[in-house]
Amino acid sequence: MTPIFQIFRIVILIAIAFEPFTGQAASDMEIRVNLRGYPSHMPKTALLLSKSALEGPTLILMDTTGTMRGTYQGVLHKTPWHPFSHYYTFDFSDFQDEGSYYFQLKGSGITSHSFIIGPYPKWQEDVVGFIRTQRCGFNPYTGAFCHQKDGLSFYGKRPDSTRIDATGGWHDAGDQLKYLITGSNTTARLLMAFQMKPDQFKDEYNTKGLIGANDLPDILDEARWGLEWLLKLHPGPDELYHQVADDRDHRGFKLPHEDNADYGWGSNSFRPVYYATGQPQGLSEYQSQATGIANLAGRSAATLALGYEVFSTFEAHKAFADRCLNAAHELYAMGRRQEGFQQGNSYGAPYRYEENTWADDMEWAAAVLYRITRKKPFLDAARAYAQRIGTWSWMERDTARHYEMYPFVNMGHYALWQSGTSNDKKEAIAYYEHNLEQIEKSAAENPYGVGHLFIWCSNNLAAAVATQAMLYEDMTGSKKYRVLMQNHMNWLLGLNPWNSSMITEIPENADSPVDVHMPFWKIKKEAIKGSLVDGPIWTSILDNMIGIELSAPDEYAHLQPQHIKYHDDWADYSTNEPTLDGSAELLLILTALSKD
Repeated sequence: MTPIFQIFRIVILIAIAFEPFTGQAASDMEIRVNLRGYPSHMPKTALLLSKSALEGPTLILMDTTGTMRGTYQGVLHKTPWHPFSHYYTFDFSDFQDEGSYYFQLKGSGITSHSFIIGPYPKWQEDVVGFIRTQRCGFNPYTGAFCHQKDGLSFYGKRPDSTRIDATGGWHDAGDQLKYLITGSNTTARLLMAFQMKPDQFKDEYNTKGLIGANDLPDILDEARWGLEWLLKLHPGPDELYHQVADDRDHRGFKLPHEDNADYGWGSNSFRPVYYATGQPQGLSEYQSQATGIANLAGRSAATLALGYEVFSTFEAHKAFADRCLNAAHELYAMGRRQEGFQQGNSYGAPYRYEENTWADDMEWAAAVLYRITRKKPFLDAARAYAQRIGTWSWMERDTARHYEMYPFVNMGHYALWQSGTSNDKKEAIAYYEHNLEQIEKSAAENPYGVGHLFIWCSNNLAAAVATQAMLYEDMTGSKKYRVLMQNHMNWLLGLNPWNSSMITEIPENADSPVDVHMPFWKIKKEAIKGSLVDGPIWTSILDNMIGIELSAPDEYAHLQPQHIKYHDDWADYSTNEPTLDGSAELLLILTALSKD
């Protein structure tokens, strides 16, 4: 382009940008973008929210030098969300130049948050860092030992109140319970993220989680911490425990080593350890449901088998890897004998993990064990379990109970695709595609392009959609669901009604959860980077939650849709509590989108 034409182009763009704006006041309009930005090869959209109709709204893309880089016309979405009556989508996927940018609404002073085009930072390391702060037994964040008397067994083959060693593992969320339901999946995601990019993880912490390299990537130090706890919960060939403590834990905020919960043996003392019987359980009014143990046995077997695959490649950890594989075989056999699901236990409130699927977990275990052993009975079983679970998923539903159909991505189908024949691969792909088609239909009904449910822990579901779309692309090479993938990442990173990220201190220099339902924040006023909070919830559910009353005026009151709510307030445990497994749900997608 000659200099005279460059000058002419700049003059035209300036004229466009500063053409008098004839719409409503700036306070009635807002621009939404992904607060971090967009990988250059991914779809890119911005959203203009307006309280009245606009005629041909145009966004001007500006770089940090003030140079205009392009203009984009808005497309009106047919289904607005309160409190804005009109939503205009701007697609700028064609623009791929890496750098820092912002949008300006033509003829106004309204601008977007700045954003970056380029790969994401290695935020998966921050997620690993958050998981590290949730360690039980010895907590490297506080530098103190905790819960050294975990615990006393109940419902098991041993007499009630028999002492067993269930120390270790991770605290589950803003409380200090420990669950095999979530701990097994968290461990698996750590191992799978390492397998995805084995040369891309740091080694800055040691086995205890303290500063100091130990020739093992930090993500594997954390994975081993989880695997060691899984092995403790399986102390014999036909034994499996599934939960330590219960909601008697909920006695205000406390640091782990100062736990004031009393389970009948005094505060900061013994805690119950629940045996997986495959039958309903509960030491008080509220009883769980159960039909078997295959969800926990299968998922734990799959996780331990992944542990074998990873740790057998390290000479110093081969004996440990063999322990993992032996336990995987034992747990898989237990799942075969007791097909069905075991749920989490509650004591004084009706809330519990209500997982009610299991065939996907057994498929996962069988497929990974076949990959390791090449023994055909494992492949035959994986196929049978795959057909049994089929496309059944929360993605098929208009609503779901808390942690029903957990985990939120069927990793059994992905493992079968990795291990099976060409026909197995076609079936696994078809299952994933069917689910994603259902999400895509729902996503078309709102201006944000997201199709997940707004039940408790909705952010886990948004991350799961992005992950399943990413895995589908890995399985097929097709970019068919890239828009769906990016839209759900956009949602988590601030392209949402509240203009806030849903991950603590990510992205940097943008609005993210601060006043979280977490003892480290409430007691020490210290933020922990890299945790995913529960996320927005349907108003109809929130209004019926027990004991939620905001501690301060709602900073997002002027932005709240009528049908869903999100609060950055520690008193709202339903939308603002960081969770262990929810954060782990981010690991695969963040690893995939990060810098190599």
